Amino acid sequence: MNDQRESESTTTNGVQIRQPRGLPDFLHTVNLKHVKLGYHYLITHLLTLCLVPLMAFVIFQAFQLNPNDIHQLWLHLQYNLVSVIVCSVFLVFGATVYIMTMPRSLFLVDYACYKPPSNLQVNFERFMEHSKLTGDFDDSSLEFQRKILERSGLGDETYAPESMHYIPPRQSMAAAREEAQQVMFGALDVLFANTNIKPKDIGILVVNCSLFNPTPSLSAMIVNKYKLRGNLRSFNLGGMGCSAGVIAVDLAKDMLQVHRNTYAVVVSTENMTQNWYFGNKKSMLIPNCLFRVGASAVLLSNKAKDKRRAKYKLVHVVRTHKGADDKAFKCVYQEQDDAGKTGVSLSKDLMAIAGGALKANITTLGPLVLPISEQLLFFSTLVAKKLFKAKVKPYIPDFKLAFDHFCIHAGGRAVIDELEKNLQLLPIHVEASRMTLHRFGNTSSSSIWYELAYIEAKKRVRRGDRVWQIAFGSGFKCNSAIWEALRHVKPSSSNPWDDCIDRYPVQVVM
Repeated sequence: MNDQRESESTTTNGVQIRQPRGLPDFLHTVNLKHVKLGYHYLITHLLTLCLVPLMAFVIFQAFQLNPNDIHQLWLHLQYNLVSVIVCSVFLVFGATVYIMTMPRSLFLVDYACYKPPSNLQVNFERFMEHSKLTGDFDDSSLEFQRKILERSGLGDETYAPESMHYIPPRQSMAAAREEAQQVMFGALDVLFANTNIKPKDIGILVVNCSLFNPTPSLSAMIVNKYKLRGNLRSFNLGGMGCSAGVIAVDLAKDMLQVHRNTYAVVVSTENMTQNWYFGNKKSMLIPNCLFRVGASAVLLSNKAKDKRRAKYKLVHVVRTHKGADDKAFKCVYQEQDDAGKTGVSLSKDLMAIAGGALKANITTLGPLVLPISEQLLFFSTLVAKKLFKAKVKPYIPDFKLAFDHFCIHAGGRAVIDELEKNLQLLPIHVEASRMTLHRFGNTSSSSIWYELAYIEAKKRVRRGDRVWQIAFGSGFKCNSAIWEALRHVKPSSSNPWDDCIDRYPVQVVM
């Protein structure tokens, strides 16, 4: 079991491959520039950090005044008109600057995850039977897929697109459009029903899908279906891997800072119909074994009135991109094999690059989320080691003190294992990721929402809890989103775990 665990890993798109080792022990080698970047993000809110204590001090002093003090102050101001004008201008100017520069709060009103019909379920036996009947795979490739499935962490109830249930599979453009419509509209129908939001109220639409980008775009497909308004700001993100869901949220956040009093919808999915690999190159076969059907739709708002009914408030988004490095750029690369069949090739440097991206991301994130006590311990040991060359053991921050719930992209069993070990998490912290992988497989950028839905179905989210969503993407990227619960969160209607949550967690065969 241990040997198998050490030989598996994941790609940006959440794909496992065989490697001689797991993720690097990234928390023992920290780059100082990423710590500086985290503190730079913190300093951008310096005005707020300074003004809040000052305002609190002024209010406290005001409450200490007695009637005689107030009367003397009034007499003083009566005969000092210049002082009154100067103070008034200063206060008005300061308040204006503060209000104009203060970022608007972003609320997550609700979200929905698509649950496919039961006839699209694919168990191991059916998967292997269909793979054999296609006639495209040799015996070595079939055996390789069988071994990957056995160690994948997937259960027998995951879903494949309808086109893949045919022999031979239907890999047409029409079939791919059907899959896209089924998953996106399925999630959006549930979202609109749960929130009572009319489609024409939506002012911003962001859709992300890496491997299927038709013309007209997927965002245009949604506009046409729901007859969204003509001045809608719509965006279609492609080729950004499993971390594109966080990128889409970040884009929606930036748009909501500019456009007041509006709603944004973020739709995250992946399309498998035209991207199933029918060759015999081992590294390109792994996505067939791990990727499954899924989609999520998220409703975001910058309206103050929505705070009362919203589930979460967005606290931070931290994005790390390693694409400037050639190895990182090419470690997950869509190309054709020697037989001309298209797939995604995986570099032998993949896990080292993934560890570097993750290290950079959490090092930047640390100053924003860790308690002061953890920051001081971490920073002092880092300075001693980097500047004074002291032989001290690096201090590993306890992220459990910063977050109550963890949504680690369910790309594969091995990466969940390695993050659990490196971040010193408990089994309950990675339970949502493991169970999502078991029940729904790797649903790409939407997996972090299936994981949050699992935590909600277990009724574990309390008011004030912080949720950390983290995902990887081709390019190479590692992105994090931090949410704070505004209330005790109950599962929404049509939660994808409604019919099976009592059976989970299950024991996953390792």
